[in-house]
Amino acid sequence: MNKTGTLMVLIGPSGSGKGTILRELLQMEENTFLSVSATTRPPRPGEEHGKHYFFLSKEEFQALIAEGGLFEYACYVGNYYGTPKAPVEERLAAGSNVILEIEVQGAKQVKQMFPEAVTVFILPPSLSELKRRLVDRNTEDLETVERRLETALQEIPYAYECDYVVVNRTIPAAAAELRAILLSQSCSQRAMRPVIEQVLQG
Repeated sequence: MNKTGTLMVLIGPSGSGKGTILRELLQMEENTFLSVSATTRPPRPGEEHGKHYFFLSKEEFQALIAEGGLFEYACYVGNYYGTPKAPVEERLAAGSNVILEIEVQGAKQVKQMFPEAVTVFILPPSLSELKRRLVDRNTEDLETVERRLETALQEIPYAYECDYVVVNRTIPAAAAELRAILLSQSCSQRAMRPVIEQVLQG
C-alpha cells in the first residue's frame, strides 16, 4: 500500500547546520531524497546534469516559469535558480519523501504553491553559538560573518510561521528530530488517504 510522500522544506540561517543535518538524515532514511534544483548557470567542473543541478537554457527555464512548472525560483547575478515540480511530484506520488533546502523567500513560494509542504526551521541554540560556528568555519572574514548574523536576525522570525522548529544543539539529535517529523507525517491523514481508499475498496 503506497502512502503519499512528504515534501519537507528545510530553512535556517547560514551556519545553522542545515546541510550537515540533512546529510545525516539521508544516511538514515533510504526513502528520502534531496530535491535537485534547476539553474541557467553553466556547470562547474565535476557537476553532473540531474545530480547536482538540472542545467537549463534561459529559454527552457522561462518556459517552465510560464507553464507553472516550478515550486519556487529566483534570479541571482543574471542566472535563474529554482525547484522543478515534476521530479518532486513523481517521487511524492511513489511514496518517497523529498526535502528542499532553500531560503525563506523560496519557502514562502513553495508553501503558497503546495500548502501540504511541511516547513521546518533549523534554529541555532543562540546567536553567540551561531557566530562561533560561522567563525570556526574559517571560510570568511569577520565582516562577512557579521553580515550573515544580521541576515540571520531577519530570517529567524520566520520560524514563527513554520510547522516545526528544530534546535541544532548536536547533529545526531537534530537529524533524529527531523526523522521523527517525517515519521509523524507519514501517518497523517493526508499521507494515508491512498491507504484508506484501498482498504475501503477491499
